[in-house]
Amino acid sequence: MNRTILSFGGAVVALAAVTGVAALTPADEGSQGAETASEAAHKPVERSTLVCPQPSSSDVAETSYTAFTPKGPGGKKGGAELHPAELADPEDSADPGTEDGKKDGKKGKDGKGDKGDKDSKKDDKAGKGEKADKEKGGSPKQGAAASGQKPVVPLTSPGAPVTAGTDDPEAPALVGTADGPFAPGWTVQQTTSIGAGAGRGLHGASCTAPDTSLWFPGASTAADRQDYAHLTNPDSTSAVVDLELYGKNGKEKGGAGTGEGVTIPPRSTVPVLLSTLTAKPVTNVTLHVTARTGRVGAQVQASDTKLGGDWLAPAGDPNPTAVLPGIPKDATSVRLVVFARGGKDADLKVRLAGASSLISPAGYETLHVKGGMTTAVDLKELTKGEAGSLVLSPAEDGSDAAPVAAAVRVTRGKGAKQETAFIPSTAPVGKRATAAGNGSGDATLALTAPEKDARVRVTASAGSGGGSAKSTTLTVKAHTTKSLAPPRPQGGKGTYAVTVERLSGGQVHASRMLTRKQDGVPAFTVQTLPDDGSTVAVPRSSQDLSVLNDGK
Repeated sequence: MNRTILSFGGAVVALAAVTGVAALTPADEGSQGAETASEAAHKPVERSTLVCPQPSSSDVAETSYTAFTPKGPGGKKGGAELHPAELADPEDSADPGTEDGKKDGKKGKDGKGDKGDKDSKKDDKAGKGEKADKEKGGSPKQGAAASGQKPVVPLTSPGAPVTAGTDDPEAPALVGTADGPFAPGWTVQQTTSIGAGAGRGLHGASCTAPDTSLWFPGASTAADRQDYAHLTNPDSTSAVVDLELYGKNGKEKGGAGTGEGVTIPPRSTVPVLLSTLTAKPVTNVTLHVTARTGRVGAQVQASDTKLGGDWLAPAGDPNPTAVLPGIPKDATSVRLVVFARGGKDADLKVRLAGASSLISPAGYETLHVKGGMTTAVDLKELTKGEAGSLVLSPAEDGSDAAPVAAAVRVTRGKGAKQETAFIPSTAPVGKRATAAGNGSGDATLALTAPEKDARVRVTASAGSGGGSAKSTTLTVKAHTTKSLAPPRPQGGKGTYAVTVERLSGGQVHASRMLTRKQDGVPAFTVQTLPDDGSTVAVPRSSQDLSVLNDGK
């Protein structure tokens, strides 16, 4: 009889491989040998990564940043800060292929190649003088990471927001990490006011975590739009991504540029003009960003020559049901863009969750979306003076409904005084979500309970100029949207954060709108509030010494 004997060290390695990040704990006295693990416990995350896109190249743009982490149970020391990302040339980053060997030496799909020119450019940038910050922790220029400039909006304690600002047209994209007690719920808001030109208005972005698959319904390559996908790699190795555009007839044919094999160097950002990726202008498209290797943070900056613009954040993962929260009551037009993933068509019920009930808009009760294609419809007079949220669900019950991703382009104002913002479909607030960057009287919170009543606590943090937190608890009725001005800090001044916690009941979807008057234009921006991912499931485990032998 053969018997394999493992060393004690080998047993520990084997257990670690099975349990991942689970910790080994002694078995409780009297426990049964068969009970080696229990249900996973939710523990605070110990590290978070965020990516903020390059704000604007306009000479009349002003950008503010607010960073915040909600107060937690404490723990080990840590920190949270952002640093500039290098700006990489999209032409150098695209997969050049190897036709006839003419492009040998340039980067291929593995991100390697001759970087002499780029290194020279980095050295030139690092040697330039840097513009003084407007506030503590202000945004530096490209190349500042190499020259060791101070971090941007570093947090000193959870529960206290930190702000910074810049009017530099070369302000870079930012990448950063938070660890220890600063990691759970770390949130950074980037808000840019553009005074004139294409895209004038308010552009707001909640800095996002990197991912490997991101969907952007609502993008465009039309002649009056200039949409850039900003791809940022926060890691120390190159990322390679593919960009695919889907229109009303399916995947769009390539244009002058290619979206395949775009290499994002370490801790760098690459802006890609979407109109170079289609053979002809397409008004409504869905962008899919997929990472072959590594991961990226991505957002689309949409600039319209007449209707202003905003950041288009990634939609939640495609799902048979989609909720788009927080369409303002004074919206003058609402364009819904839906993409059905895969080869199966989606037949959807379209309903608006208003202040008192869930209703079907007259003439737009249902929507048919072909598989692998994008469908757009203008929902005229949707809100009629009442804020609401769109709820899309399968027209027929069944577990095989096609997953969809959706977004709405919302317009406020009339004539030459119009401004637009985007609201993508978003995941619910599982436990907690936060919106930073709220000012004096400029914020509106939208809370939607698409199925059941939900009890919610809303907390305003201390202000960047002091004060103390203030909370209120409320109930969101099933099938309705509650639109409210969030509480303000007690005795606080400056910018503050708003945290939404679901206490009990059904799912809650949320968004926050910022508004600002700008030469008569009703400038605004909307950020959805998915769960902040502040906790992670960690399986419990106990000793099982039977792994020391093969059981024979």
